[in-house]
Amino acid sequence: MKIDNLITMANQIGSFFEAMPDREEAVADIAGHIKRFWEPRMRRALLGHMDADAGAGLLGIVQEAVGRHRGVLE
Repeated sequence: MKIDNLITMANQIGSFFEAMPDREEAVADIAGHIKRFWEPRMRRALLGHMDADAGAGLLGIVQEAVGRHRGVLE
């Protein structure tokens, strides 16, 4: 799967949860959603993008979620 597609999908998830009033909960829910619904190779590609390109193209809340909950996503 192309990283551009994963970025789009991650940003859609981030946009949905960003509307939550509790940012901490939103960040945790983004990571939880990605963990539950993305297969491991998709999560590895997203983590690789974070490492290689500092999450370029990802919403700030998605970058925060992936960075803070990396252990859950590996």
